[in-house]
Amino acid sequence: MQGMMMNFNLSIAAIMRQALMVAADTEIVSLFNDGRVHRYTYAQAFSRARRLANVLDTLGCPADARVGTLAWNDHRHFELHYAAPCSGRICHTINPRLFPEQIGYIIRHAEDDLLFVDPQFIPLLESLQADLGSVRHCIVLCAADQLPASTLPNLLSYEALLASVDDCYAWPELDERRASGLCYTSGTTGNPKGVLTSHRSTVLHGMAQNMADSVGLRALDVVMPMVPMFHVNAWGMPYNAAMVGAKLVLPGPRVGDAAAMIKLINDEAVTFSLAVPTLWANISQHLDAHAGAVPSLKRAVSGGAACPLSLIEAMHRHGVALENGWGMTELNPMGSYNRHQPWYEALAPAPRGQQLLKSGRAMFGVQMRIVDEAQRPLPHDGQASGALQVRGPWVRSGYFGEQACEGWFDTGDVASIDPKGYMQITDRIKDVIKSGGEWISSVDIENAVMAHPQVAEAAVIGVPHPRWSERPLLVVVARQAHAAPSHEALTAFLEDKIPKWWMPDASAFMQALPHTATGKVSKKTLREHFSGFAWP
Repeated sequence: MQGMMMNFNLSIAAIMRQALMVAADTEIVSLFNDGRVHRYTYAQAFSRARRLANVLDTLGCPADARVGTLAWNDHRHFELHYAAPCSGRICHTINPRLFPEQIGYIIRHAEDDLLFVDPQFIPLLESLQADLGSVRHCIVLCAADQLPASTLPNLLSYEALLASVDDCYAWPELDERRASGLCYTSGTTGNPKGVLTSHRSTVLHGMAQNMADSVGLRALDVVMPMVPMFHVNAWGMPYNAAMVGAKLVLPGPRVGDAAAMIKLINDEAVTFSLAVPTLWANISQHLDAHAGAVPSLKRAVSGGAACPLSLIEAMHRHGVALENGWGMTELNPMGSYNRHQPWYEALAPAPRGQQLLKSGRAMFGVQMRIVDEAQRPLPHDGQASGALQVRGPWVRSGYFGEQACEGWFDTGDVASIDPKGYMQITDRIKDVIKSGGEWISSVDIENAVMAHPQVAEAAVIGVPHPRWSERPLLVVVARQAHAAPSHEALTAFLEDKIPKWWMPDASAFMQALPHTATGKVSKKTLREHFSGFAWP
């Protein structure tokens, strides 16, 4: 016997209807590159989204077409996140930080019908014209009088197109399993792969994120995603903030400017924000250097790369609970969250630090396990470490253009899970160092050394060794080049923080570490750079 409940589709349009009902007059604020601030309400945003849907129809954009975007976090990009999927198309966010050849490959592979681009990316597209065969129009996210001169054919103004249509549009009733978004992985090995999300996966992910022990947004929050919308919809924030009716602050392309971000946080009374560790480190250092404060900011998320304990503690001194989240493009994107709990405060300093560094508990809806090399499940005792696998309603079943396959998804991470369900990433499988037949966690060494007051950034890689197969090499960026710590000083600092046999055998210093397009340290590049390294 089946239950007698309504068969109601979980669609992104339902998020929009909810925001219009409970938060029509709540603000969405955008910061432009020139310092101007744009303000409007959810009601005005969704009025423009209806106009945009009419524009897509007028331009003959077919159902299921991929609508590409090359844009930062602002109100126009927000409108695309609703108009495209809610009208039956697919919002394809493209990371402009990728290598040009990767961007060209992604546009070709996705067969984008239209491209919506910020003016600053026009030169990039001009260099990729050979890859734009499927693209019928490039729409520049600007007014008609700001349309740049370009060699691109069929260049159109976003604002002129919106002004040419009305805002009367009946959103179609879509199946919840219909594709809604497309985001490609950063492609550190091989070509980038497309992750095709659905209306259902997006809504369920948002509902899980908004549970109280997860991200837990509320209507009284002011949410500022510094992570870009091309990073899997700013980790869901354009949808999750609207779902609860929270004010949304979109910081545009100036996220690397710590002073500008601090000013925006204070001007808009931001209570919750999200960014990669590098951006939080910039903000923490700027606050320290200028005796600054961010009194409204109570919680923040660090994700995308390992967050050192020293950074969590530094933000805590500024009154901000910096919480770890873990996920990936294939998870739409979040899989676990470490919401700080009152019982953490009762722990001694060392175990409290270890608890803060964990990637958190799986969000409801995500199943999680660790397995050995024979795919045998390992115990959740906090000691066993194995390949992390997940499954759930917002975990990818395949990549765009490939055959779907159900079952556990192998994340490529190595992790442990403790008896309370807290997962801790110990490394990427491809980055684990195997020395004398035993595994060494590069992440644990990095977290420990980042607490050194003279270390700005650090990475640990395995380098071939004649006796031990591999040994860890510590690569450091000093806070002050003229005051770089010696290898002996670094190992003395690490002495009581890591197992003795994990101790790096040598240290190397760089002015800056190489990063991927998503802000992670590129260990592949580091391994190539130090391929000829000779042990002392």
